[in-house]
Amino acid sequence: MSRFIMVILTNADSIAIKIWRAEQNPETVKDVVECLVDPQLELKHGIGNAFVSINISVLDSGRYLAQGFNVQVLAWAYKLGISTVRKIIYETYDALWVELGSIYVSPPNVTELRKIADDFFIKTGMPNCVGAIDGKHINMFRPRKSGSLYFNYKKRFSITLLAACDANYVFTYVDVGSFGSQSDGGIFSRTAFGKKILDGTLEVPPDRPLPHTSINFPYYFVADNAFPLKKNLMRPFPGHFLSPDKTAFNKALSKARVHIENAFGILANRWRVLHTNIHANPENADKVVLATIVLHNFLMLHRDNSYITNAHRDHDDQNSLQSISNTVSNRSSTSAFELRNILKDFIYPQLN
Repeated sequence: MSRFIMVILTNADSIAIKIWRAEQNPETVKDVVECLVDPQLELKHGIGNAFVSINISVLDSGRYLAQGFNVQVLAWAYKLGISTVRKIIYETYDALWVELGSIYVSPPNVTELRKIADDFFIKTGMPNCVGAIDGKHINMFRPRKSGSLYFNYKKRFSITLLAACDANYVFTYVDVGSFGSQSDGGIFSRTAFGKKILDGTLEVPPDRPLPHTSINFPYYFVADNAFPLKKNLMRPFPGHFLSPDKTAFNKALSKARVHIENAFGILANRWRVLHTNIHANPENADKVVLATIVLHNFLMLHRDNSYITNAHRDHDDQNSLQSISNTVSNRSSTSAFELRNILKDFIYPQLN
């Protein structure tokens, strides 16, 4: 059964073979594999008097994610029907998410959030930052009888991926499946994660003083101007020709926010299916995206250095995932403006 993850990862450019070597904490790997076998993946698909083995299930699913193969090509390769291959792929992705999602894509607790904040401060100079948030379009063929619900501003059909990540490009909060016609801010306000930030009920550590000061400041996420400015959500100052202190703040915030762009870039360039138009109904397209997320986090948390390279980070070119929207959100609170000014006044001297 260790072939399950092995084959998937081997097909992702053979990037994670060494995870499975004995020196890479074999007990942890053994536990993960065993949790996959019994509940979900000991499945065989009947085809007349024959059966499709789990090895073929994994190989099909891995190639589809890593290389974006057309399902028809996989069906020809294994002499199976298209509907059979689709069933194999989606059941495998279900198993991945059900068995590994709660382990590798679980929201961080208070202690973990403090550690994330420390990492962001070391890397970017932004104190108390517990993550970067953004959204991307995942292109797909037009779902039947969907009208313009999935039709986005780039004149393509898509579902959306809204996510937050830590300073090491690991996704911490994920929401998949909103209509492509919605904006970042609109999607954010409809997710459980977004609602908690907007109404101030998200579990974060208590306020702590900014470094070397006595000024208590809340923990927060960073995002672009499509999101509202809130106590636990910082965004840049808008406009051009800003004062030096506001420019310095925007640069520092951008340095933190680029982590989510890089996380999306690594994800899409390692799992090439995200660069294709996914030929599936929205529910199954969600399964595809969630499978890539859980495998991405699995590799990042097992510290496989060959998985992440500069070449696989997000760049502003045709190979990047499309951002959801440039729409500016104005649903900000007065106290949040004051908090941003306090943070600006702290950051500006640090950069000069």
